[in-house]
Amino acid sequence: MKNKTITYNYLILFHLLIALAVFVLPVLSKLYAVIIPIVGIYLVNKTNNRNNEVLLVCAYLVGVEVFLRMTGGNFNNEYVKFNLVFFMFLGMIYSSFSSSSFIYWFFLILLVPCILVTASVDQINIDVKKLLFFNLSGPVCLGVCSIYMYSRRVQFSQLQNILSVMGLPILTTTVYLFLYTPSVRDVVTSTGSNFETSGGFGPNQVSTILGLGVFIFFRQLVLSSKSIKEIILNGCLLAFIGYRGVVTFSRGGIITGVVMIACLLFFLYQFSNAKGKIKFGFVLILTALMGIGVWTYSSIQTGGLIEKRYANKDALGREKKSVLSGREGIMDSEIKLFLDNPIMGVGAGMGKEFRKESGSVIASHNEITRMLAEHGMFGIFALLILFITPIVHFIYNRQHIYFFSFYLFWLLTINHAAMRIAAPAFVYALSLLSVHIMVPQKAEQSDG
Repeated sequence: MKNKTITYNYLILFHLLIALAVFVLPVLSKLYAVIIPIVGIYLVNKTNNRNNEVLLVCAYLVGVEVFLRMTGGNFNNEYVKFNLVFFMFLGMIYSSFSSSSFIYWFFLILLVPCILVTASVDQINIDVKKLLFFNLSGPVCLGVCSIYMYSRRVQFSQLQNILSVMGLPILTTTVYLFLYTPSVRDVVTSTGSNFETSGGFGPNQVSTILGLGVFIFFRQLVLSSKSIKEIILNGCLLAFIGYRGVVTFSRGGIITGVVMIACLLFFLYQFSNAKGKIKFGFVLILTALMGIGVWTYSSIQTGGLIEKRYANKDALGREKKSVLSGREGIMDSEIKLFLDNPIMGVGAGMGKEFRKESGSVIASHNEITRMLAEHGMFGIFALLILFITPIVHFIYNRQHIYFFSFYLFWLLTINHAAMRIAAPAFVYALSLLSVHIMVPQKAEQSDG
């Protein structure tokens, strides 16, 4: 246990140093992006994926994606998604996949018609290849990850390790944000999403990954902290990530992280005995106090602007007309496109092209309405598969205490950030794992 704690501390220190090194010498981000898959291939080949090492590699890639993108390490925007697809297929070669995962093969087939529609477009100024990659890389990544993970048996301790590995590069991202903008007070002047506090990158995606990090380190604090030192360390890391997530001024990711924590707390309460419920009360009080502390500090640093942001007001305290930062118009246009093209849809990526005609060049932030507009009735069937299959699977997999946290992360994220990053695809697939909690007493009895 002591060695495990020392290793964890060294890993945290190592990832803090990565942020510092890349900040000082940005070219190292490219090197970092190359090293990760190389080390991943070596690890998977060395172990023959006996303990699903593929999931550890992919979890790390998901955690590091936003950091690579904000520091110029990505070779293209879909770099991490392509890597995830590669490693999932590599995992299938070593460890096969469940025959029951055919439903996700069918999901992938349902994506084909929109490719044909887009490919048939005869416009010189449209890059069909770019449209297909941008709009289908997320769904394809989700489908392939789901095929590998569907009903795959893992111990709860393995799932804990997967989340821990995902959290380390998110910590790197947070440290880099601090180095990029050490003084939040100096750069916050309005209630809009803030690129300065988001490392110069998209606040929506930064908020999404930091919200996931808040959940991961909350889990680390509650379920993996075995000493006072670990409680203090993980508590500080949680507060640090939460603060930097809040001051991105992008609400979606942080609200999603809070919802994930609420789901986990609900499950912990349900699983607890009488003694555990007393401990749960202390955890709840600690969580509330920490949340109040982070919010209060954020309010002080932003001069009260963060409170107006979450109240949907501008810097002068006036109510904003749009609740979703103008995304309602995009969603309405996509619903109209679906009603006009209910069978085949308008084709992958063509929703944005149609909006250009009316003067709007903003890509969709909502994966649900995008699927309807661009895939038509095939999009409806695809969404039904995504919505229903995990719920049915959970009925026979009640030990997966993270299920609703993962499922809701995917659902909430695709409603405000679409599938720009790989996180919603991978986390969705994690909800399909067959998780088993090893009870020590039962394990000893079986050995006897």
